[in-house]
Amino acid sequence: MSIVSRCGPAAFAIIASVLASSASAQGGSPDAGSWALGAGVNIQQKGYRAIDRDVLPLPMISYESKWISASVPTLDLKAYSGDTVSLRLRARYARDGYEAKDSSYLAGMADRKGSVWVGGAMLWRPGFANFSADVLRDASGYSKATRARVQVDRRFAVGAFGLTPRLGAERVDDKFVNYYYGVRADELRADRAFYEGAASTNIDAGLRLDYTFTRRHTVFVDVRATRFGNTIKDSPLMEKSSQTGASLGYIYRF
Repeated sequence: MSIVSRCGPAAFAIIASVLASSASAQGGSPDAGSWALGAGVNIQQKGYRAIDRDVLPLPMISYESKWISASVPTLDLKAYSGDTVSLRLRARYARDGYEAKDSSYLAGMADRKGSVWVGGAMLWRPGFANFSADVLRDASGYSKATRARVQVDRRFAVGAFGLTPRLGAERVDDKFVNYYYGVRADELRADRAFYEGAASTNIDAGLRLDYTFTRRHTVFVDVRATRFGNTIKDSPLMEKSSQTGASLGYIYRF
């Protein structure tokens, strides 16, 4: 399994946010195109039963221009960009599931595969905070699901330091819940009952500290937690009602 697939969507959403904050802090214009590279480590504890904590390298690469915003594993094509609003076509790879070998409890389950999600996104930056939203559909066809997300964040700068709290919510439909958290008829065993869930709303929060010690160099640490909705928490596959993660890394801007 690749590092990209195991790190999960939350970790890479952080990368995009860090890179955007760093660019904003430096006052660079995206029109001419700019690159950033970095590396770090991501720690994640999923909510599935008996699953180990992931501690993995976190690769970072980003490109920003007037028409393109790309940071692994998300690609945005900017359909419209104004002073405060940006409308985008988005493609993103995310691994939300598991392999049966990840946990003794999951033995006998079919692997739940990652997918490419495509759809539309909007960013609104009125000055006092940053708002974002997207609606994406599974283009790989594994879950055939749809997900919609909104988030608000704000970076508070104190000299070379930045502190960014954020709060988000994601609505996933019943197909998403059944694919990633359901138990099919051929996956039953004595301690694992059949399960079909309904749509769910998950709430997440995070806090990032970044330090730009020269114009091109930034280090950061980020902590986050996601609280699952009831239909995910009720799944027999779940041991915890939430999942947590932390990332730290270094970014160089060209």
